[in-house]
Amino acid sequence: EGGGSRIECDYPTPSVQLDYETCPQTIRSASQSTLDPSEAKKFQLLANKWWDERGEFAALHSMNSLRVPFIRDNLLNVHGGRQLGKPLSSIRILDVGCGGGLLTEPLGRLGADVLGIDPVEDSIRTAELHVSFDPVLQEQVRYRACTLEELSEEEAEGFDAVVASEVVEHLADLDTFALCCHQVLKPGGSLFITTLNKTNLSYALGIVAAERLLRIVPSGTHEWEKFISPSTAINYALHAVKPREALQSDHAQPPPQPSQTEG
Repeated sequence: EGGGSRIECDYPTPSVQLDYETCPQTIRSASQSTLDPSEAKKFQLLANKWWDERGEFAALHSMNSLRVPFIRDNLLNVHGGRQLGKPLSSIRILDVGCGGGLLTEPLGRLGADVLGIDPVEDSIRTAELHVSFDPVLQEQVRYRACTLEELSEEEAEGFDAVVASEVVEHLADLDTFALCCHQVLKPGGSLFITTLNKTNLSYALGIVAAERLLRIVPSGTHEWEKFISPSTAINYALHAVKPREALQSDHAQPPPQPSQTEG
């Protein structure tokens, strides 16, 4: 799953004008499934291994030192600071493909109200068992066995942030994934994606999610070749902000800019 050891977070992002005229006013219900049965079966066999720091998911454990600050710092830039010691308090986060809760728990410890979802029920049971040993954290973190498209039918504009870390390479339908992310995000909400820096995924996330669905840049701005370093196998990180309806006037100021990170 996880690849690479560094995420550089100091790349400047040019100012862009949002394309409000083409931004869809309503989001259709997802008709496709993000679930890849073969991937689900693979994770089913590993469901009791999530918290073995030296096991199959060792790379994901080590990546938390990169993933958590990337999410925290960008959320603070968008939403501002909260309670001392719990900077993400009052922020509601959806962790898509949470597995055993390896990223869900650290975000909860920062004060966020986090819902972790995963289609593999045994992984969810592992996550629930692990968090049960920390009653304080249990108040911040919840889990549910379901797909993103199932949740999107119930949680329209319900989350301040959606996180999908090392997940998209395991999905069956990236268009449906991006659509559902848009559907569950509040206006002004943040989408965080980290994944292997592969050509096809960089194209799908940079073009489909950011440009065509979230409308964070005018169509045609991104050229996928500029997003990737094909000879490397390190992480690609994306932070995109869903436009606010109030910003659709001609005199509106642009929201915080999206940041794309390559390391």
